[in-house]
Amino acid sequence: VQLQAFGGGLVQAGGSLRLSCAASGHTFSIYRMGWFRQAPGKEREFVANIRWSGGATYYASSVKGRFTISRDNAKNTVYLQMNGLEPEDTAVYYCAAARGGSVYPTDDSAYDYWGHGTLVTVSS
Repeated sequence: VQLQAFGGGLVQAGGSLRLSCAASGHTFSIYRMGWFRQAPGKEREFVANIRWSGGATYYASSVKGRFTISRDNAKNTVYLQMNGLEPEDTAVYYCAAARGGSVYPTDDSAYDYWGHGTLVTVSS
């Protein structure tokens, strides 16, 4: 499975961006997809995930109510709609795909495939 993320950019605080992650290859093997982010000088952290079948979602508390993850199975694409962006959201955002379930679906070790990151910069 190959993942390509795009849609990052520079936005003012309070603004919105939508990230996309297109999956190709053996997409039939995808069980769950997620978004993670890594801010400068910090460890990578979980943002949101979605079950490929059924669409169940889960969010980090820091983004819940502001970000929405969704997927289009026909396009093999996952989206992250980010509203009410804050300077603290500045980070490189990565999409990831998991082949199977995990006891810790918010842990990056639960994911098998990773895309290159896309940079989101929120100015104050």
